[in-house]
Amino acid sequence: MYKAHISEDKTRSQSVVQHLQGTQKLAGEFAAAFDCREWGDGCGLLHDIGKYSASFKRRIDEGGPITDHATAGAKELYNRGNVFGAYCISGHHSGLLDGGTVGDSAGEATLMGRMKKRLDDYSAFQHEVEIPAFPAPLLKPLGKGGFSAAFFVRMLFSSLVDADYLDTEEFMKEGKTGREPAEPMDILLQRLKQYVAAWLENTDLTTINGRRSRILQACFDKGQAAQGLYQLTVPTGGGKTISSLAFALQHAIRHHLQHIIYVIPYTNIIEQTSQIFRHILGDINVLEDHCNVSYDSPEELKIKQLAAENWDCPVVVTTNVQFFESLFSNRTSKCRKLHNIAKSVIIFDEAQMLPASYLKPCTRVITELVTNYHCTTVLCTATQPSLEAFFPQQLRPVEICPDIQGQYAFFKRTAFQMIGELTEEALVERLNTHGQILCILNSRKRVQSVYKALKGDGTYHLSTFMYPIHRKNLLKKIKTCLENGQNCRVIATSLVEAGVDLDFKMVYRELAGIDSVIQAGGRCNREGKEKPEESRTVVFTLEESEDIHIPGQLKLPITVAGQIARKFEDISSLEAIHEYFERLYHFRGNGLDAQNIVDQFEQASRSMLFPFATVAEQFHLIENETKAILIDKEMRAQEIVESLRNGAHSLQLLREAGQYCVNVYQNDFENLNGAGLLEALDEQIYVLRDRKLYSDEMGLLVNVSRGEAVFA
Repeated sequence: MYKAHISEDKTRSQSVVQHLQGTQKLAGEFAAAFDCREWGDGCGLLHDIGKYSASFKRRIDEGGPITDHATAGAKELYNRGNVFGAYCISGHHSGLLDGGTVGDSAGEATLMGRMKKRLDDYSAFQHEVEIPAFPAPLLKPLGKGGFSAAFFVRMLFSSLVDADYLDTEEFMKEGKTGREPAEPMDILLQRLKQYVAAWLENTDLTTINGRRSRILQACFDKGQAAQGLYQLTVPTGGGKTISSLAFALQHAIRHHLQHIIYVIPYTNIIEQTSQIFRHILGDINVLEDHCNVSYDSPEELKIKQLAAENWDCPVVVTTNVQFFESLFSNRTSKCRKLHNIAKSVIIFDEAQMLPASYLKPCTRVITELVTNYHCTTVLCTATQPSLEAFFPQQLRPVEICPDIQGQYAFFKRTAFQMIGELTEEALVERLNTHGQILCILNSRKRVQSVYKALKGDGTYHLSTFMYPIHRKNLLKKIKTCLENGQNCRVIATSLVEAGVDLDFKMVYRELAGIDSVIQAGGRCNREGKEKPEESRTVVFTLEESEDIHIPGQLKLPITVAGQIARKFEDISSLEAIHEYFERLYHFRGNGLDAQNIVDQFEQASRSMLFPFATVAEQFHLIENETKAILIDKEMRAQEIVESLRNGAHSLQLLREAGQYCVNVYQNDFENLNGAGLLEALDEQIYVLRDRKLYSDEMGLLVNVSRGEAVFA
């Protein structure tokens, strides 16, 4: 019996050592991407030495209580002055902790509290594991150094937790993880070059394709340049999606980079971009990572789900929300992917949509990635914001697009006309004189009101209160009407301004931010079939009404846009756009870091007591939380509802359910739920009990000013 116990202990010890060494190897490889292999090695080797304690042995042998095995390695490093490693190891299960204060009591959920916690004797680790040396990290501290230090902790933490997950997965599945290797970057570049070869033969700058080819060739050429911060300012119609991919692939090969990451504000743009990339590069090489993505088969789901956990894919297409909230998260599941951002080309498509309330922390992240993590970033947009002031002097963006002024003049498709204030009745009268026209308004309630006044054959309403599949089908119908020359008057919110391929001869746009107005103009004469002066984007304000609420985040952009309109004859000129963003950022002032996130980390530069958990709670790009209401009018939606009622909760099912959901703000949700109109399917999704509250014409019927249901 005694010999048997010795054998079991030896086997367990070997298993622990194998896991430590396996995690060490992977974490070291991941951290090597930012020149800190020894840090990954060390954290991987020490992360589970708490498993050498008697209490952990009882947990395994006798099913005893859960025991803390994460604090031991953290203590060993903390006592040697290695606070960074202590953060990573102490949080490798529960998430990065706040540093706390020196007065925190033992066991409190902070690093200081954990370092005071009494642990069972785990000293047996010393017979098998030697604590390694940790050389000074080869990183350039920016500013006061606090933000840089905290960012390094996150990247190191990511290397550790992903290595821990992967080594455990390899053991549990006996190497059969289901992960499939993607193809190398040079193969992807070859495919892209084959795809565009015929395009590049057209060098006639008097043609649209010739102009696009010049921009595309410039991107291939600039891809050979040094790593750094770039901007690609391409007017609507200039082909920036393919051109930016050309730069990214060429640049990745030139500098031996691992990934290309597209960061995009809207899911509808993501879906289109991903589809284009998959068509050119192959499905296995492109990961589409956002809340609404769904897959065609369980096999595809499995492969992509595994890749989504840590962005282990050559080309990743994701959202602003996913990208930045992961970089400020403290949770292991969200942080796993971060180390794979190192050594990447990162394209910020529609860069003007970087959230103003978090602009300083977001640009600080970009600066860190370029300066310390071998990343090249590209700010890609048709309306380049004035972001130079948010980057250090030595990191000024380099323009990729040749002859920007000439390109803008050539691709100009519409003339912007300011007509001042209109009453709602006068607007309706104007819209009625056109057979095909798009009108974009700032208030959902105003959209509904104008639509009802216009209502008739060929008049359509578009709103985020329609579930995604409904919107897609309606957009197809609208596009067909336009192509066939039929009457088509569309009244919509701003959802049609980006990623929606519609082409109207005339667009009416209620005054909003200059970038939004120009995006609206991108739906006017999109194919260039008419002369710009004959295809107008008419900009107006609407007479104020007590029952119309303009969202607070729109008020300052509207005010600044009004100032620009009074100063510049052409609000779409590069000079007008530049001054608009300069004024907007100036007036926002401290509002560009609404939660004071950068300063919270900078102030901890001496103590190294960083507020990781606190900031993770504060950093939300979408400030107002929404609830998903599933509309089960279609057969597939009804099947999904039944599956959810019966307890099925797979990731694929939830993502597919999102295609039939309308997201509403809390006040609307509470009113609907309080009236007994919703049934909870789980914590995330509710189903609308009364289908009559959803109209094929107008979507979910909610009085958005009071949040009361409107019964049809």
